[in-house]
Amino acid sequence: MMNVLDRFLRYVSLETTSDEASYTCPSTPSQKDLGELLVQELLDMGVTDAAMDDNGYVTATIPTNTSSDVPVIAFIAHLDTAPDLTTKNIYPRIISNYSGDIITLNKDLGIYLTPDDFPELLNYIGNDLVVTDGTTLLGADDKAGIAEIMTVVAMLMDHPQIKHGTIKIAFTPDEEIGRGADRFDVEKFGATYAYTVDGGQVGELEYESFNANDIKVVINGRNVHPGSAKNQMINAIDIAHELHTYLPVKQKPQYTEGYEGFFHQKSILGSVDQAKCAYILRDHDREKFEAKKHLFVQAVDDLNEKYGKNTVQLEMKDMYYNMGEMIQPVYEIVEIAKKAMIDIGIEPIIKPIRGGTDGSRLSFMGLPCPNIFAGGHNFHGRHEFIPVQSMEKAVLVILGIIDGFLQSNKNR
Repeated sequence: MMNVLDRFLRYVSLETTSDEASYTCPSTPSQKDLGELLVQELLDMGVTDAAMDDNGYVTATIPTNTSSDVPVIAFIAHLDTAPDLTTKNIYPRIISNYSGDIITLNKDLGIYLTPDDFPELLNYIGNDLVVTDGTTLLGADDKAGIAEIMTVVAMLMDHPQIKHGTIKIAFTPDEEIGRGADRFDVEKFGATYAYTVDGGQVGELEYESFNANDIKVVINGRNVHPGSAKNQMINAIDIAHELHTYLPVKQKPQYTEGYEGFFHQKSILGSVDQAKCAYILRDHDREKFEAKKHLFVQAVDDLNEKYGKNTVQLEMKDMYYNMGEMIQPVYEIVEIAKKAMIDIGIEPIIKPIRGGTDGSRLSFMGLPCPNIFAGGHNFHGRHEFIPVQSMEKAVLVILGIIDGFLQSNKNR
């Protein structure tokens, strides 16, 4: 049986970057390449219903081997990697028995992984770290989650003496661009509860997420020769800057933490004639979330009143909501995950996700779905790394959750 590291290294060798500009599902065909590999591995393990649909969703079932009436639980990870940096031609390297020193990722490019910049490295002295060569993502988000789930499946199939209820598995496309749950058929999937294995450091256990809105702005200016522009020119770039001044300075990502929300300008492109801006708006509190949206709308209305109707065109779209609203009524699923960690000596880190997962949307689709750690650090960047021992602990936690549902049913 391949161990979790072997699986992880195999999966990261496939480039699966998602593409926000694409309107297909999955957004990139390479995600299906990984999906096909996973289906074949599952079939080889003896999971007879493993399949991938036309949209790239991989699903599978491990039937119950106990007479106990245990809820059907699922474990979910995503196939794609973030578009922030390529995952093509990944060259992972293992730093065995990490000493606490500076790690040279790429000497030629001057890229280093240092405890001064990333102090969490010092938590992993003596561990074996998988790192990049500084030119790509590693892909631990979320191929570590996939590797951990697949390792658990192999263990359950090879060891029928491990008793469990019905276990569902799903690997979704395009999570990184907010579409992972778009075509997920919750009713057909048939799980009562689920866990995404998509968190960071060991111990992370998250059941609250942001409420999220995506904003696109088009500003229509009027370009005339600057020498005769008085009372004629409308500079779209200036209006874009003016719009930004409406937003509270201290509600930008670099000034916020914990439950604090933010406005984040992702991009701005343009000329005097036309400018385009993209923002994301986030808050855990639904009332504050709605207030932020109202503030943005009011800013656009003010500018249109000042410069003329339709000078500023606004498109706002809610992406997902705080999954805590759906998980609080069934909080025992958080307690089961918490106990699974404590039982193997892990101190649970229960905190809100400053982002979202597939579980954010699945929870509102009728599948309550907290998020547990996959073990990686520095996701979405060239300094990404993951300790092998953290992946092994994630495997044990998944097994602990499975057993926790069995024991919970017996104690009723």
